Formats: sequence, structure tokens, C-alpha cells
Amino acid sequence: MSPADFLLQGQLVLLGAFLLSTALGALLHRSHFCTMGSISDVVHAGSWVRANQWILAIAFSVLGVGLLHGLNLIDIERASVVSHRLTWLSDAMGGLMFGIGMVLSSGCGAKMLVRLGSGNLKSLVVLLVMGISSFATLKGITAVLRVNTVDQFFIEANFTMTLGHWLHQGLGLAMPLWLTAVAFAVVLMAFVLWTGQARSRPTWWIGLGVGLIVCLAWLLSGNVGHVLEHPETLEDVYIKTNSNRMEALTFVAPVAYAIDWVMYFSDTNKTLTIGIMSVVGVIFGAHLSARRSGHFRWESFASVSDFKHHLVGAVLMGVGGVTAMGCTFGQGLSGMSVLSLNAMVALLFMVLGAWLAFRYQSWAMDRDAA
Repeated sequence: MSPADFLLQGQLVLLGAFLLSTALGALLHRSHFCTMGSISDVVHAGSWVRANQWILAIAFSVLGVGLLHGLNLIDIERASVVSHRLTWLSDAMGGLMFGIGMVLSSGCGAKMLVRLGSGNLKSLVVLLVMGISSFATLKGITAVLRVNTVDQFFIEANFTMTLGHWLHQGLGLAMPLWLTAVAFAVVLMAFVLWTGQARSRPTWWIGLGVGLIVCLAWLLSGNVGHVLEHPETLEDVYIKTNSNRMEALTFVAPVAYAIDWVMYFSDTNKTLTIGIMSVVGVIFGAHLSARRSGHFRWESFASVSDFKHHLVGAVLMGVGGVTAMGCTFGQGLSGMSVLSLNAMVALLFMVLGAWLAFRYQSWAMDRDAA
């Protein structure tokens, strides 16, 4: 590949990431798709409608990624969210912190981007603090703490830590990865039908839309962005990624990378990546949707207490999201789409953290009322 072709391919990947994330931002805004909101609906109202949108998004993304892998269009073993290690304590502690943080901040990283696009200034503060906290956990003071504590506890295997690889190589079941994905997706869809609260077409279309975007993100990075020979190093690379591996949608570390890119714009070593373009695209898509629907309006903090809760939540999301190697999108959807065992542990503790935070809020309201 010539340097000119390599440059053009990189630009196409960035454009694709922007278009996909713009579509995602518009869809999230119009549908009110929200992980924290779905957990809140179940805890406070017993409603599974939004939770089932989330579950269906996982199901469709698992199904799509499994088929893409089965057709040799992508290789999930090259995904940034999988490895030979099950970092169970990092996943648990990071997921717990992120779950608590997203409740205190009134939404996860993706939700903050959507709200920023619709004029919410609280989300701007949350994103800045979350970005700084996540960068510190990637390369700074909390990174040292992370590496020397929770990252020391892991289970290492001679196979990639996904459900499909564990069943095939760990337990010796003769089941191809794509079939594992199909079976997993069918189970999730059956659960949605069993709840009886989300059989309407909009719920399925929203789940399908989000799941499809996750699949296309993997295809963009793992196929369109896959170069067998870099024109300078002759290495097999995935271009325009921060991890130099196949990446999909996630919204904690990319916020940090976006802030870093803006601050050091004149440094030629700082280049745009899929993650940075995804951050910009979601904001842009949500803004277009808010303007079109007449829901754009400026909002700020209601009180000092509101500010403090959002500030603490932002720090917890930044530290927790990096420690767990992803957010409710990075692990809860992108990680789950490849059936990563790390993602399953992280997602479980994100839900637990959110539930604990909701219990705390209920207790605080009762205390204030008394």
C-alpha cells in the first residue's frame, strides 16, 4: 500500500466513525435509550421497557458480531476488549465505581455526550472531570494505584477470555464461535419476550438500531481499518485506533483522548482516532436531533448539592471506566458483543453499583424528609 492510499484509508475510517456516531447520537436522543435510566425504571417503577431495549441491543450486537466473525470479516481475538486474562478484581471494582458514578452524575458517558448536544451544561462539567480522571487512571497518579493494586489479581489462560473460546477451548465443547453468539442472542430475546413489557415494535427497532451501529463500528475498525502492511513499518495494523487493536464504541477513555488532542493540537504525534471522532459524532448527532425536535435548551446545576453529586460521580466514572476497561457502552455493549468474560463481570458490577446508588438516594430522601 502506498503512503497516499494509507492516508486516504485513514480518512475514510475517521469519516465512517463520525457518521456512525452521529447516527448513534441522534438515535440515543430520540429514543431516550439510557443504561442508567433503564435500571432506574426497573428499580423504581418495575418497568422493563427501556431495560429490554438495552438487552435487545446486546442481543443484536452479539448476533451481528458473531456472524461477522464467522464470515471472517473481523477477528474478535484482535479486539481491544479481550485478552488472555480475566482481570476479575479490576472489572468488579471498576464496574462498581462506574455504576455508582453514573447514578450520581445522572447518566453514563454516552448519555452525557447526548445531553451536551442538547444544551445541558452540567454534562460538560461531568465530561471534563471524567476525562481528566480517566486520563489520570490511564497514565497518571491513579494509574499507578490501579496497576499496583487491583490489576495484580487476574486469571490467565491459554485462550482468549470470551464465552465462545471458554466453551470451545476451556471446556472442550465442539461449538463454533458464531453458534455460541446465536444461542446467546436467542436467550436474551427470549427473556425480553418473557417479560411481556417490550413486545412493541419501537422497542425492537431501537435495540436493533443500537446493536447494528455497534456491529458496524467493529466492521469499520476491524475490516476497513485493517492494514496488512503499514507502508513504513510493514506491520499488520489497525489504523486510527488508540490501542492499535480493533476497537468499537466506548465513551470514557476517548473523552480523555479528545481533551488531550485539543490541548496538544500542535503536537504532530497527536492525531484523530476512531474514539475521538465517536465523541464528536455523538454530540453532533444529539444536537441535530435536539434542534429538529425543538428540545434544545440550556440547562445548568440546580444547587450546590447537585453540583457536588455530579462532580463525585464524574470522578468515579473516569476512574472506574478505565479500571473496568470500558463503560456501559465500552463493556456493556461493545465488550458484550464479543462475549468478553471481562465485560460480563464489569457489567454485572455496574448494575450492582447503580442499584446501590439508587438505594442510597432513596435513603437520603427519607432522611431529609424526616
